[in-house]
Amino acid sequence: MHKYLVIVAVTFLVAIGGGFITEAGLGWYSNLNLPASIPNGNTYSIAWTIIYILTAISAILIWTLKLRGNLKKRRKLLTYTFIANAALNLLWSYIFFGMHSIGLALFEAMFLKISIILLIILAWPIHRIAAILLIPYLCWVTFASYLTYSVLILN
Repeated sequence: MHKYLVIVAVTFLVAIGGGFITEAGLGWYSNLNLPASIPNGNTYSIAWTIIYILTAISAILIWTLKLRGNLKKRRKLLTYTFIANAALNLLWSYIFFGMHSIGLALFEAMFLKISIILLIILAWPIHRIAAILLIPYLCWVTFASYLTYSVLILN
């Protein structure tokens, strides 16, 4: 039960932290030239809620398994990668909405995508469904990177 609570708490803190950072920068954001492909605010909320739920389920599936040897070592590396990913997720929000640095946010998004790819690769041998649950996250961040690039070009 303890593992579930930690995973859910961390996921919730990342979601809430990112939400606060984003909310604080919406005034600035509303003054930007935005591409026509930008979804409405509800789409972002729904997408991120689904992503956070899938990511938490993925983590729970991985950390509740009894593992030995190399898989146990891989899970330890996966833990560090999940932590780095959470930090990168929050950092993107801070760079874009807090610092108003579109170019730096686009650069940082590359590291966020790399961390998601690493999560999928590291999770695959441990629990394939857990790895597959992370694919929507990768797709969304890829789309968000495209949108960030489009905003950069327009501004």
